[in-house]
Amino acid sequence: MSKLKKDEIEFITQYLKQSKPIPDSYRYIIPFETKKEYELTYEGKEREEDILADTMAVPLQPVKTFGNGNGGWTNKLIFGDNLQVLKALMDDPEVYDKNTGRGKVRLIYIDPPFATRQEFRGSQDQKAYQDKIVGAQFLEFLRKRLVFLRELLAEDGSIYVHLDQKKGHYVKVLLDEIFGEHRFQNEIVWKKTTAPKEQSTAFGYIHDTIFLYSKGAGFHFNSQYIPLREEYINNTYKYVEKETGRRYGSFDLTQSGPGPIRRFGDDVLEPPPGKHWIWSQERIDKAMEEGIIIFTKRGTPRVKKYLDERKGEPIKDIWTDILAIQAGAKEDTGFPTQKPEALLERIIKASSKSGDIILDAFAGSGTTGAVAEKLSRRWIMIDCGKLAVYTMQKRLLNLRKEIGNKGKLLKPKPFTLYNAGLYDYKMVKDLPWDKYREFVLKLFQCRDEKHRIAGVELDGYLGRDSVLVFNYKKHKDVILDREFIDDLHKVLGNRVGYKFFIVAPAASVTFFEDYIEKGKTKYFALRIPYSIIDELHRKGFTHIKQPIREADVNDTIDAVGFDFIQIPNVECDYFIKKSKGQIERNKSNKEAVIKIRKFKSNILSKKPLKFENRETLSMVMVDYDYKGEVFDFDDVFYAEDLKNNKWEIRFDVGKIDKQIMLIYIDIFGNEKREAKKRKDFRRAR
Repeated sequence: MSKLKKDEIEFITQYLKQSKPIPDSYRYIIPFETKKEYELTYEGKEREEDILADTMAVPLQPVKTFGNGNGGWTNKLIFGDNLQVLKALMDDPEVYDKNTGRGKVRLIYIDPPFATRQEFRGSQDQKAYQDKIVGAQFLEFLRKRLVFLRELLAEDGSIYVHLDQKKGHYVKVLLDEIFGEHRFQNEIVWKKTTAPKEQSTAFGYIHDTIFLYSKGAGFHFNSQYIPLREEYINNTYKYVEKETGRRYGSFDLTQSGPGPIRRFGDDVLEPPPGKHWIWSQERIDKAMEEGIIIFTKRGTPRVKKYLDERKGEPIKDIWTDILAIQAGAKEDTGFPTQKPEALLERIIKASSKSGDIILDAFAGSGTTGAVAEKLSRRWIMIDCGKLAVYTMQKRLLNLRKEIGNKGKLLKPKPFTLYNAGLYDYKMVKDLPWDKYREFVLKLFQCRDEKHRIAGVELDGYLGRDSVLVFNYKKHKDVILDREFIDDLHKVLGNRVGYKFFIVAPAASVTFFEDYIEKGKTKYFALRIPYSIIDELHRKGFTHIKQPIREADVNDTIDAVGFDFIQIPNVECDYFIKKSKGQIERNKSNKEAVIKIRKFKSNILSKKPLKFENRETLSMVMVDYDYKGEVFDFDDVFYAEDLKNNKWEIRFDVGKIDKQIMLIYIDIFGNEKREAKKRKDFRRAR
């Protein structure tokens, strides 16, 4: 052990006093630190206790419910950072029981970004995705979410984690730490293709890995089977019973190894040398009574097994019968990295039953929810991408009953679309007072505990400090100015300690500082929607960023804090031009062109943010047959492609039926919607 300097000792002492983990650079030179048998260590690894305590939850704001709910459970499609959403779900009694500390989710499937920095290509040789969270950052990103997923999982539940060969080995160690090595059940090898990309320096890669862990010892599992091969049936079930016409085969009752003598009827038979009977005496006696033990001409006992009693071949941990989605398949949504419905069907059938809750925190194209719907399971899907959310919405509203999205239409059970972390302030403001109060307390991580100080009724606590939710509906003519704070302090004095928080609409607050200091107390104004306070949120605020190119669709980032929807400014020219180049079959010779002249985001920030024109545009989504209620998107144009195309959206004019809906999305997730009819497109000069 190297000798520590005085300043290093003081540094470590401070960490220990604050119950913080010792930095990795010191971990192996401190003799008194308890060592684990083995542990995956890396820069920035946090304690589980800190992850659970410090993660910021964000309330779920209902945007729209599809279908008619009866007041009970509705399935959940959530737009937001999954870490903040998972923390929020621990406050949902339908998902997590706080009294017992037990989750209610039976099955979790996640297909997180693989963090390979390798670019995969989709069905039309287009970029599918390129993960950029690498190394330690990726591992801790995933580990935080796994900690919450474990808490939400039922005691007899299980989790499937879908990975590739680049990070699977590291994640296996993380899963051992979080769930326990003794809860590891399977490493499933999914052979997803038979035609790998040709490689000159290694063997072709054709599989993904899926790790299966259980929460407890007695986890729910249903064995799955595939049909027996015809060749196997013909070779194994050779005989037909004359009396019944049933097909059967005969199987040896012995196997290698020493064993006892067994009685068959009135005879006592000894097994062949070096073998023993595989059944107990009790089971043999019962089989004799049932007449399923037969004897060969040599007198060797064998057991008769009928073909119609076989469920099929039990599925093992290598899956070769499910291929990745092929181009043009009925279930293909065009979303990068989409997984086949048959894969999720097997997983959901194996580890859940009808009515169970299934959760997917990296929902993508929504395969988990689509299959859960077909198998009568309840579901929760979370994703931080607008493209993913609109893909899932469309998919759920156009479901077919059979796996592979075939057969008759299937009307989904009611599901609700939620925003988490990016809110519609008008909807918040229109809530009844009790719902508004509940929402804003959750928004700022306050405990809902009414109490009184000096006769003033307060609404809760932020940490140990008191919180007042200003009732702007009741006191419409009152404003929060310096005089208001003076009057409040005269009543409260120093009884409230060093901090006091007031939650109020920004329009009701006239001073610009984050807080006003009176005596020993700082009075903070938590403004809505302008709500980012440096002293309150130590990490600062980070938006969820939407992609500007298809390659970035599955990029993810930890979001910290929340924001309110600010509709961007968009100015476009709409006109019709003659098509360029060769005209495709069944298309007209004219194109509808949308020229984006101006696009500007209007996000709120303490520090003025200056963006170049169109710099914050993420994508434009189009519904060519908009019917006036549900946006059922047909096409997406990414900002990077538009930039290379002189900021022009082009499509065949014949696609415009009655009207189209365009959604312009900025990189912060804000939307500008415009409905256009054919008459709105003028002829180009």
